[in-house]
Amino acid sequence: MRKISLLTLIVFVLSLNNLLAGDGKQYGKKLSLKETTKVSKILEKPESFVGKKVLINGTIVDVCSKRGCWIEVASDKPYEKIKVKVNDGEIVFPITAKGKTVTVEGEVYVFNLTKDQVIEKMKHEAEEHGTEFDPETVTGPMTIYQIKGHGAVIK
Repeated sequence: MRKISLLTLIVFVLSLNNLLAGDGKQYGKKLSLKETTKVSKILEKPESFVGKKVLINGTIVDVCSKRGCWIEVASDKPYEKIKVKVNDGEIVFPITAKGKTVTVEGEVYVFNLTKDQVIEKMKHEAEEHGTEFDPETVTGPMTIYQIKGHGAVIK
């Protein structure tokens, strides 16, 4: 009985130490960059970051509820956010990560959507969120900048 109690105490102390140290949980590849880039800086001139590896930090404001294949990270400026997309199944972000702090490393990329593709994207997002969507609100093509996530640490 004493051995079980001692073992339980050791596990508890180690867990508490990790929690207090703020190590967080690793997803995907280990982070290699040391210097973070503000999300607002990326969104200010996204074309200058395309193809570049970045390290960002922020609060997770949304998580893909279907497969955990993306998160949206709040910017350091109000009302801004950037989506981090990962390959389905390679990294699965838990829905419980919403509201937690994340550090993400990945590559900024761009894709251009036609008006029809925008309609399909918005329709899909409305279905995911259980909201209404009116295709008439789409007026034209759209350019989207995202981060292809390679690794993340959620605290």
